[in-house]
Amino acid sequence: MKRYNIVNNSLGWLCFVIAAVTYLLTLEPTASFWDCPEFITQGYKLEIGHPPGNPIFMLAARFAVNFAFGDVTKVALMVNAMSALLSAGTILLLFWTITHFVKKLIVADDATEVSLQKMLVIMGSGLCGALVYTWSDTFWFSAVEGEVYAFSSFCTALVVWLILKWENRADDPSSDRYLILIAYIIGVSIAVHLLNLLCIPAIVLVIYYRKWKNTTAKGSLIALGVSAVIVGLILYGLVPGFIEISQYFELFFVNTLGWSFNSGVLVYAVILVAVFVWAIAELYKGRSLNGVRWSVLLAMVLSGIFFIGDSLWIPVLLTALLAVYLWMAPRLRTRVLSIAVVSVLVIFVGYSSYALLLIRSSANPPMNQNTPDNVFDLASYLNREQYGDRPLLYGNSFDADIIYRMDSNGNYLPVYEEGPAEYSKVAKANPSEPDKYIVTGHKRSAVTTPELNMLFPRMYSGAHAGAYRDWTGMTGTPVDGTLIVADDGTPIHTQPKIKPTQAENLRFFLAYQLNHMYWRYFMWNFAGRQNDIAGNGEPNHGNWISGIPVIDNPRLGDQSLLPYEEGEGNKGHNVFYLLPLLMGIIGLVWQAFHSKRGIEQFWVVFFLFFMTGIAIVLYLNQTPSQPRERDYAFAGSFYSFAIWVGMGVAGLTAALRYLIGRANKSNKTNEADKSALIPAGIAAVVGILVPIQMVSQTWDDHDRSGRYTARDFGMNYLNSLDPNAIIFTNGDNDTFPLWYAQEVEGVRTDVKVVNQSYLTTPWYVNMMKEPSYQARGIDMLARPTDYAYDRLQFAYFDNKGDSVPVDALTALRALYSPTSANNPQGLPMIPTSLVSIPVDVNAAVKAGRITPAEAQRAENAIVTNLANGQWKEGMSLGNTISLDMLATSVRNGWNRPVYFALTVPDEYYLGMSPYMRLTGMAYEVTPLFNETTLATGAIDVDTDRAYRNITERYRWGGLDVPDADIYLDETVRRMVTSTRLSILNTAEALVREGLDAQDANDTKRASERFTKALNLLNLMEKKLPVRLSPLAFQDAQTIALLYNEIGRSTGNKKLVEKGLQTMRDEIMRYAGNVRYYQSLNPTQYAALQNLDKYIDQTYLITLLSYYREMGGDAEKLLAELQSSGVDVGRLARNADRANAD
Repeated sequence: MKRYNIVNNSLGWLCFVIAAVTYLLTLEPTASFWDCPEFITQGYKLEIGHPPGNPIFMLAARFAVNFAFGDVTKVALMVNAMSALLSAGTILLLFWTITHFVKKLIVADDATEVSLQKMLVIMGSGLCGALVYTWSDTFWFSAVEGEVYAFSSFCTALVVWLILKWENRADDPSSDRYLILIAYIIGVSIAVHLLNLLCIPAIVLVIYYRKWKNTTAKGSLIALGVSAVIVGLILYGLVPGFIEISQYFELFFVNTLGWSFNSGVLVYAVILVAVFVWAIAELYKGRSLNGVRWSVLLAMVLSGIFFIGDSLWIPVLLTALLAVYLWMAPRLRTRVLSIAVVSVLVIFVGYSSYALLLIRSSANPPMNQNTPDNVFDLASYLNREQYGDRPLLYGNSFDADIIYRMDSNGNYLPVYEEGPAEYSKVAKANPSEPDKYIVTGHKRSAVTTPELNMLFPRMYSGAHAGAYRDWTGMTGTPVDGTLIVADDGTPIHTQPKIKPTQAENLRFFLAYQLNHMYWRYFMWNFAGRQNDIAGNGEPNHGNWISGIPVIDNPRLGDQSLLPYEEGEGNKGHNVFYLLPLLMGIIGLVWQAFHSKRGIEQFWVVFFLFFMTGIAIVLYLNQTPSQPRERDYAFAGSFYSFAIWVGMGVAGLTAALRYLIGRANKSNKTNEADKSALIPAGIAAVVGILVPIQMVSQTWDDHDRSGRYTARDFGMNYLNSLDPNAIIFTNGDNDTFPLWYAQEVEGVRTDVKVVNQSYLTTPWYVNMMKEPSYQARGIDMLARPTDYAYDRLQFAYFDNKGDSVPVDALTALRALYSPTSANNPQGLPMIPTSLVSIPVDVNAAVKAGRITPAEAQRAENAIVTNLANGQWKEGMSLGNTISLDMLATSVRNGWNRPVYFALTVPDEYYLGMSPYMRLTGMAYEVTPLFNETTLATGAIDVDTDRAYRNITERYRWGGLDVPDADIYLDETVRRMVTSTRLSILNTAEALVREGLDAQDANDTKRASERFTKALNLLNLMEKKLPVRLSPLAFQDAQTIALLYNEIGRSTGNKKLVEKGLQTMRDEIMRYAGNVRYYQSLNPTQYAALQNLDKYIDQTYLITLLSYYREMGGDAEKLLAELQSSGVDVGRLARNADRANAD
C-alpha cells in the first residue's frame, strides 16, 4: 500500500494547492458587504460582534492579521486569506474522504497493493469530487471573504475525515484518541458555528457499522436515535446548561457573598475542571468503584449537560437515570465512561473560548454588541434572544393575534406565559455602588389565538401574509379566533380569522422552504445558475438552469430571449448542462447498490447530506422575501453531494465495464487485461473534464480581485460628513463598512455611527454615550436608569388633539420621569406626537450648519409630527433616543451635526424630511424648511457641499481603474446605484439652480451650475462605468433628460444629441425585456415582479414619449422595435389599459 499512500497523499495535496491558488487569486482584497466587515473588525481588535458570537474565529483571525505587519489596509486581506486556506484544507480533506470511501468498496481489506485500474478509479473519483466542490458556486463564494462559513466547512470536513481515520484503526488500543479529538473539534466548532453538530448522526453510523458485525436496519435506526440524543444533549443541554450552572454560582457569590461581577463564574470553572480531573483519574486508576460513581455523576451534573429547558424535572430525571446506571449496573463499562467524560471535558475546553467574550466585553470596546459582560447577558447573547423565536413542531399561524385579558377595571392587558426570572446587572447611579444582579422580570411569551395553532407551522409570520398567499394561492379556512378573555380565561370576544389548511401549509413548505430555499441552491451548484440577481419566485431572477433549452424554457420562458443583463451578459449566468448532477446521481446509485458495505456508506453520506441540508430547512422555518440569498447555510450538504459526484467516476467505470463486457459477450472484464484500463481511464477523464467545464463558467463571477467597493463606499458615507458628526444608519451594508473603515483603517474616527436597528436596545444606547477614538460620546437627556430593563421599548403617543407643538426635550423629560403617564396596558406614554426643537439660528451659522446667507430663511424651530415616522401609534426606543440625540445637539448649539445615511428608509427620519439636505451619501438635518419635499418627497440638496464631497472625497471601489474587469455582484451593484443616486440628485439640483439663475438673468451663476452638473455626469460615466454595473431602472432616463436640459439651456447641440442617444439606448435596452415578457405564458408572467410588469406595461411607452418630446423620431423607432420582435400593438394596448386605470 505504500505506492497507494504516496499517490493518495500527493494528489490530496495537489487538490489543496489547486484550491489555494484558485481562492488566493480570486480573493477580495478588502472587506466584503454583509457581515464580513464586522467579522474582520472582531478579529482585528477582538471586539464583540452580533449573537451568538464566534470566539474561535476571532482568535484565528487575530492570528492571521499579524501577517499584515502593521499595514491596516492589508488586515482584511489576511482574514480573507485565512478563509481561502481553510477552504483549501476542506478540499484536501474532501479528496481523502472520497478516496477512503471508494477504496473501501473496490479494494479488499486484506489487499497489499492496489492495481493501476483501481488506482485510476479511486484517484479519479477523489479529483472529480474535490475539484467540483472547489469550483462550485456556494463554497467558492464563502472561500474568498472573511466570514465564518469557510472555517465552519473546514471543521465539518475535519470531523468527517477523522471518523474515517478512526474507522481504519478502530481495533487499535489507542483508537479512542480519534473520538476524543472529534469531540474537541466539535467543541471548538461550536465557537465558530453550530452547524458542525449536524455531523454527529453520520459519525455515530460510522461507529455502529464498524463496531457491530451484524448490522441491521433496526440497529441503524437505534444508532440514529442515539445520535439524536447526543445532539440534543450538546445543543440543548451542555451549551446552555454550562451557562445556567454558572449563573447559580454567580448569583451566590455576587448577591450573597458580595463579590464582584464574574467571580462566581471563575469559581465554577475551577471547580468544574477539578471535578473532571478527579473523574478522569478515578476512571483510569480504577481503584475505587464509588470514586468512579461519584466523580462521574458530579462531573456530568456540573457540566450542565442535563439542564435541558427551563424545568427542573428534566435534569433531575436524567441525573437519576445516570445514578441508577452507575450504582445498579452489574458492570460499569469504564472505557465508554472514560470516552464520555473526556469528550464532555474537551467539548467544554473548546466551548470555554466564550470566556473571551466576557473578558473583552468587560473592557468595553467600541463594538460591544449586546454587552455580554456577565453570564446572564451572555446567555441571552448565545440564545440569540434579540431575534425572537419561531414555531417548529406546533404553534401559531400567520393570522394569530395576541390575546388580551379584560381586568375588573375594564382595561385590556396582553396575556403572557411566564418563564424563569431574568437577571441583569443593576443600573448604578454611580460607580461606587456594590455589584449586584436584580430581577428585571420573567421570560415570557405572548399567548396567541389558540384556534389558529397548527402542527408543523410553516406559515406563521403575520408580516408575510401576502407573500404566503402569493406562494400557495391560499384561501384558508375561516375560524372564529379568540381575542379577549375574562380573568378566568373564558373567551368574551372573537373575530373571524383565516387559518391555512394543512395542505396549504405543506404546499408552502415544499414550494418555498424546500424547493426555492434549498433545491434551487443545490441546483445552482450542480446544474447551473440563471443569474446572480436575488430571486423570489420570478422566472427571470436567480433560478437554476441547465443550459439545455428543453429543460429550462418550459419552466422559465425562452432563455434565449432573456435580457442580456439577466442572461449571458450577467457574470452569474453559469451552465453546467447537469453534468455534476448526473455524476452525483451515478455515484450515489453505485454506492448504494454496490454491496452491504456500500449501502452502509450510503446511509452515512446520506445523513450527512440530509442533516446539513433539509434538516436545516426544517429548523430555520424561513419566511418569504429573505433580504439575501441563503445558500451559504447549506454548504455542508453540497459538500456531501460532492462525495457522490466523485463516486460518479467509480459508477461510470462500472457502467462502462458492464457495457464492454456485454459487447464481448461477457459480463466481466479481466482486471489484469489492459483493456480493463479503458473504462477506468475514460471515467477518470470525464471526471476531470466535468470540474474543468464548471470552472470555465464560475471563475468570472467569483473573481473578486481588484474590488474595494465595500471599504470605499463605506468611506464615502463618512466623507460626506462634517467633523464630529453623528450619522444614523439602519442595515448591515450601510453600517458594517463604516465600522470597518473606522475600527480597522482608522478613517474618520471623529464620527459616531448610530445604527437605528440596534438603538432599540439599552446596551447600544449606553455604547453611544461612550467616547470612541476621536469621537466624543453622544450627549442625550436620557440616563441609563431611564431606559434600563426595557422600560421604554415602546412609548405610545398621548395625543389629545393639541395643534400646538410641545418642546421635544420637555416631552422627553415627561416620558423619562419615573412618574410618567402610562396607558391602560401599563406602557409609557409621551405627551404628544407633535413636537418642536427650538433653533438658535446664530448658533447654527456659527456651527457651520447653514451659511450666513441662508440664515434669513432659517426656521426658529424644527417642527415635526412623530406619527409620520416609523409608527403611527408611538415610538420605539430607537426613535425616542434618535429624537433625544438630535434635540440635545441642537440645544447645545449644533455641536454635533446630525445626518441620516442615504440608504436609511424614510420612515426612520422622524418626520424631518423637509429639514434635510443631501451632502453626498448622507442627508443632514438643518433648520431650513423645504416645502417641495412635502409636495414631491424629493429631499433638498446642499449642492456646493455635495459637489465638493463627490468630486474630491468619493472613492470608487476599483471601478475607476482603466480597463478594469472586476466582478460586481448584485449587492455591490445596489451600492453603485446608491452612489449614482447621490450624484444624479446633486446634478438635478444643480440644473434646477442653473434654471433659476437663468430666470434671474444671472448668466454667470447659471453657467457655473450647468458646468458642475455636466462635470458630475461625466465623472459618473468615467468612475462608475456602465460596462461594469448597468444603470438601474430610470437612471438612464434621468441622465438623458439632464443632458437634454443642459444642452438646451446652454445651446450645446452635442449634449442634446447625447441625451437623445441615451434615451434611445434605454428604449432599445428595455425592448429586450419586453421581448422576453411577451414570450411568457400567463403563469410565468403573473410571477414577474411588479417592476417588470411596469416596464412591460408602462415604462417603455413613457420612454418613447420622452424620446418624442426631446425631438426624436418616435415612429421610426417604433418600426425598428417592431422589426426586432417587440409586439408594438401589445404595447399600445398596455398603454391604453394603463391610461384607463
